[in-house]
Formats: sequence, C-alpha cells, structure tokens
Amino acid sequence: MRTELKTYFSSEARAYFGPELRPHFILSQYKQVGDALIAFVGPCDVKTDHLVDWEDRLNSDSIRAASMIHFLGEFFGTELREIVFFQRLFAAQLRAFVQEATGEKWDRSGDDLYWNGKKLSVSIVTQSPVSSLIHFGLNWDPAGAPVDAVGLSQFMTVDARDALVKRILEWAANEWSSVGAACVKVRPVV
Repeated sequence: MRTELKTYFSSEARAYFGPELRPHFILSQYKQVGDALIAFVGPCDVKTDHLVDWEDRLNSDSIRAASMIHFLGEFFGTELREIVFFQRLFAAQLRAFVQEATGEKWDRSGDDLYWNGKKLSVSIVTQSPVSSLIHFGLNWDPAGAPVDAVGLSQFMTVDARDALVKRILEWAANEWSSVGAACVKVRPVV
C-alpha cells in the first residue's frame, strides 16, 4: 500500500475558477503523479455554474476573492467520506496553524474558519470516476467576496504566508503517511 502524499507549492500565481477541481488536473498542470496536495496563490472567481455544492448552486451563490491561498488535492482509491474526514481534519489543523501564525483567535465550524464572525475559508470535496478531490481556499485579500470575509494579509507578511503554506503541506504529507502506516501495521481480528 502506497502511503505517500506528494505536495507542491507553486510560486506562480494562478486564478481558481472551479473547473480546476477535476481528475488529473494536478498531474497535467504540476506533474504530480498519484495522491497529491498542491498549493498556489491567486484570485478566486467561481460562478454558480461551476459550484460543486448543490445547496450553493440552488441558492445561485458564487465564490470570489481578489486573492486566496488555494489548496487543491486529488486522492486515488479513497471514498468520499474519507476525504470529507480529511477535509475536517485539515480545517482543524489550519485553524491551529493560522492561530499560531497570527496570534488571533480563529473559530472553526465544520470545514469553515472564521475571525470575529468573518469568513476566512471556502472548501469543497467531491468524487470523480477515478479519485476524490478537494479544494480548500484561505482568503489572502477578500476584496469582492459575496459574504462578510477576512483575509490573512491583514495579519501577516507574504514571507510569513509562504512559510505557513509550506508548513501546512508538510503537515499534510506527514499526516497522510502516518495514517497509511497505521492502516498496515495492525493485525486483523476475527
């Protein structure tokens, strides 16, 4: 059983529109084969037609921000529920890292992070015919957001942001590996 999660932080700015959440996008754009979690920074503009969340689509919602830190993951041989659990664990760990990096109190509700009631994050998990997919975005500059939002740029420098992203990716790779090891080290019981 392979337990490695490949990670990559692209220094090239890239916009996120929604269709990037598809099978093999990470492979085709970033040459990361297999289970992978990549990060990049750039604007976000997801129109209603590209939303994966049916509740949001039926409400004609959209997602916008002048700049976000985008985490995009693809996982093979997983069930949707597993990746939803990963999403929640990811959100909880992000909350801890962001709180430590900013010195501010952050709240988590499900897969969303908030500061004083203002939304910091967006996230969705979905399933493709060959993989499970996740997008998790943290506002850097929330300008244009359709909700009351906050951005990390008011709390940290770009260098601190990049260090945070690298720390998150390192944590995710280690956690993924640790879970994989836990799955193969136990003896079955009958």
